[in-house]
Amino acid sequence: MNRQEAWDLMTEYTKSENLRKHMFAVEAAMRFYAKKFGENEEKWAVVGLLHDFDYEQHPTPEEHPFVGVKILQEKGYPEEITRAILSHADYSGVVPESNMEKALFAVDELSGFIVAVSLVRPSKSLLDLKVKSVKKKLKTKAFAANVSREDIQKGTEMLGLTLEEHIQNVIDAMKTIAGDLGLAGN
Repeated sequence: MNRQEAWDLMTEYTKSENLRKHMFAVEAAMRFYAKKFGENEEKWAVVGLLHDFDYEQHPTPEEHPFVGVKILQEKGYPEEITRAILSHADYSGVVPESNMEKALFAVDELSGFIVAVSLVRPSKSLLDLKVKSVKKKLKTKAFAANVSREDIQKGTEMLGLTLEEHIQNVIDAMKTIAGDLGLAGN
């Protein structure tokens, strides 16, 4: 269980550049929260990098993330990792309990939303993105309508943070890889 193995598996199953970037963003946010909680950054990063690796080939709720978890189990990934991945899908029946599980649930939807907000800004950058801009867009139901505002709120509460703190944390984490995400600006 290391990042290179996770990367190889993710790129084997995921060809979509946007989906790969989503997993990079979640990986960065997971590293941030692992550090914040004094946990194993590499383990949390692997969870972030792999949480949606099966989605492109198995996008239905009947298959994702169950197919991916089965693949991980066959490859010998520990239950702690597979359970965390299951817990990010509220329909899986696995409720987030550990800090790692709660963090994954909390950063998944928010990281995607932050990307969407960044892309509509004149700068097309994360580097000058402010919390207030993200909060304003969250109130616009038609903007990135497929992003669950309920999940963002629920995840924030799981972490025991204010929405402002959580948004800032995820922005800060994603800024560290803004270039890789194509969000370093024009």
